[in-house]
Amino acid sequence: MRSIEVERAGRPVVPEDQLEKYSSAVTLSDMEIFVFPELLYALVLANLMSPRVWSWRDDPWFANRAQLTPYRRVLRLRQFIMDRFEFNLDLDTWGLTTQARELARFRRYMDEATIARSNALFGYEGDRYYFDLDIRRHFGLDKYSSDTIPYWKTETVEAMEAFRHRPGYSRGAGECVSLSTLYVAGLFLLCGVPLEDIFLMSTPLHSQNFVLLGDGLLTNNRRVVTRAMWFNGTELTRKAQRALRHEQVTIVAHCTGWIHCVYPEATIDPNEYRRFEAALRSFLHSEITMELLLNFLREAPERQTCFQIRHVRHGRTVYLPAETAYRYEASSSARISDRTRDSLLAEIEDDEFFPEPLPDRVRLDDVEAAFRGEAVDPTDSEAVRRLIEGIGCRRFQAQRAIEELIRFAHVEPRLPDRSGEPKRWVGGPALRLRPDMSREELCAAVASLRATHPVADLALYAYRDLSVTDWRPFVKAAIERSPVSITGAQGLEDDAVIERVRAMPDESIYDGARCAQPDEVWNFGRGDGFEKALCVANILAARHPEARFELRVEPDLVRLSAGGRETLWPSRKGLHGGIRF
Repeated sequence: MRSIEVERAGRPVVPEDQLEKYSSAVTLSDMEIFVFPELLYALVLANLMSPRVWSWRDDPWFANRAQLTPYRRVLRLRQFIMDRFEFNLDLDTWGLTTQARELARFRRYMDEATIARSNALFGYEGDRYYFDLDIRRHFGLDKYSSDTIPYWKTETVEAMEAFRHRPGYSRGAGECVSLSTLYVAGLFLLCGVPLEDIFLMSTPLHSQNFVLLGDGLLTNNRRVVTRAMWFNGTELTRKAQRALRHEQVTIVAHCTGWIHCVYPEATIDPNEYRRFEAALRSFLHSEITMELLLNFLREAPERQTCFQIRHVRHGRTVYLPAETAYRYEASSSARISDRTRDSLLAEIEDDEFFPEPLPDRVRLDDVEAAFRGEAVDPTDSEAVRRLIEGIGCRRFQAQRAIEELIRFAHVEPRLPDRSGEPKRWVGGPALRLRPDMSREELCAAVASLRATHPVADLALYAYRDLSVTDWRPFVKAAIERSPVSITGAQGLEDDAVIERVRAMPDESIYDGARCAQPDEVWNFGRGDGFEKALCVANILAARHPEARFELRVEPDLVRLSAGGRETLWPSRKGLHGGIRF
């Protein structure tokens, strides 16, 4: 690794033993967040400070948000995010690294076996469900079966919006962590949801939020899942359930701190964590009713053949296989499981019905009688068994069907405090930010906490504000973890690299003194002179490992000296200092 020297007077200096963490706040890869859980909320704060998110308040889509209920505001935010961003999991976006290199980086913080058990890029496959799904192929990880692996980086809102400049994209994009942290900012600034009521959850393969609003809300990539939706048995809901049904929750992050499945200490307020845990368990639990049973059948089509529907059509009693009703339901707004059932049956063609009862099938109206208007607790296995015995279908009475129904109605989340030894609740300062703050007040509040709150300090590095941070973490991240620009410039001579970057629009994706990394410059094809000069230096440094590079940074100009040659780059970042590596 190259040694980095920075000349800047009167600016904070990150201790040497903290450089890895602080440089990780710039790149924010999946593994970096797993090793340094403080980074998850640092990105939340960076998005909360971003003028891009604040500008959303002026969008006509949110003009009447003050008159809407909190839930209607959330729906507005959801549609806004769905229209503006794509879910992106192109693992080549941020380039390649190696398992050996990453494990060496983090060996002092976490052992290799722990990382391999908990990270998809290091051998994690999930439980039996994920083996059946072939999760590595599903996420495109199978092509990285050797020591070579992709970076799995998280984007700031600025980088997410900049995807529209990439070929093949017409709007912004981001992966699950990017979208979950963006949702927190939107929920707080546009929906007025207090940060105290928002909990971020990470698993080895996913990141989502649980929001204490009404019966609870779960954000899942671009979508929002309500408790009623959780139990509706649809394909979209099944996808949203994968992480909580099948994975260990590795991190829960909150404005009061975090808890991690590996680390013995937890900084989150224990009372807030218990409030979250109780609300999440309630969200994931439902008593078994007739409606829930019908929703279960929607998810378990192989069980539908046990049932038929008796219906009066044109004055005659007719019978319909349950699977036929569910097939029609797939293209209808009506549902077999609620009061719109008659509307659904009216949409079905006459020749789908039978004039006589189908043999060996139970009528759904008989099943409704078995409930007698009562609900059954799914954790009471004997009560569930008695209920199922009232359904005269031997196939449905099978032990496997009973277990499937119980699992449908009740999920036991694998939370970090249940993953090993009891946690030591060490506590720490909370981030007390209010939705009614102005952006200036919010930014000032975060800045005022830097000396006492480690997440607030890291947030300024995730925010990329080089006017108030030590430049070494930013430069370390730039020259050690920006492989896309290096690979993209292959085949170009050194002079051609300079001209290629110089020809890009002089337009930074970040405002003010905030700066892009070399791979953001290359991916989005634009940058300020300071960003362009660092991008060129990163490419040439990889080609000429013995050469020394120097950037003399002035408010309106950057001088890049490389191999005895100096190039000039106009800048509008207003920065002043020097960088050598």
